Amino acid sequence: MGPHGWQWLLILAVVLLLFGAAKLPALAKSLGQSARVFKGEMKAMKDDDKPADIASTAAPTVATPLSEPAASRADTGDSPRTSS
Repeated sequence: MGPHGWQWLLILAVVLLLFGAAKLPALAKSLGQSARVFKGEMKAMKDDDKPADIASTAAPTVATPLSEPAASRADTGDSPRTSS
């Protein structure tokens, strides 16, 4: 069972006495930034694990040729012909 009613007020009063009202917004901002960094790191760790699983099951890729063979370029008929 957690704190109820007046117990929350007592906890809030102790926190205000310890940290002061001026420092509470900075404390909350710091806590939020820490939580975001932690979530980002956890996501990055999960993403690092995924490529290792996919790479082991993926089929190898085949490189495609960058240019056509010379014979197919010569047979196109685009070059001018000389008459004799």
